[in-house]
Amino acid sequence: MSSVPNASALMKIGQLKKPYGIKGWLWVFSDTDDRTAIFDMQPWWMKTATGMKLLTVKAWREQGTGIVAQFEQVPDRNVAETMNGVTIWVEQNVLPETAENEYYWSDLVSLRVMNEQDEYLGNITEMFETGAHDIMRVAPNSDSLDKEERLIPWHKQTVMQVNMTEKTVLVAWPSDY
Repeated sequence: MSSVPNASALMKIGQLKKPYGIKGWLWVFSDTDDRTAIFDMQPWWMKTATGMKLLTVKAWREQGTGIVAQFEQVPDRNVAETMNGVTIWVEQNVLPETAENEYYWSDLVSLRVMNEQDEYLGNITEMFETGAHDIMRVAPNSDSLDKEERLIPWHKQTVMQVNMTEKTVLVAWPSDY
């Protein structure tokens, strides 16, 4: 059995949804671009009120437009009913390597955001997607240009450069936007 990982070394990759059938299967919502790639990342961990617990996949399959899975820790539908909304986590060291100019959102959170006028806008506090683009939430702090929170699209016309060494993102985003 794996030892319980440090929470700071974990990344959320999905969430359990409603039960499927009577044998403890659950719908799985994957945060990965290729939704079935979630099963290549093991072991899974789930956050509970008593801490991180191992979640072992026994079987999975595509079902209609979604994915369902069965777990060793979920023997029947009664237990599955209690699992709706449980988040799925993996240790970052099991994630596949990213291609050049590709990043995991967790690697971008906390980076400093500078614009082309060399103004410090704040730090990325969250990444999320909308129908059109991924968005970075940039929160001000005591060193930033002003006290404005900004929602900046993660788009090739907006993000000019990411420097992981210097922990900065250069954006084409004037401070008066």
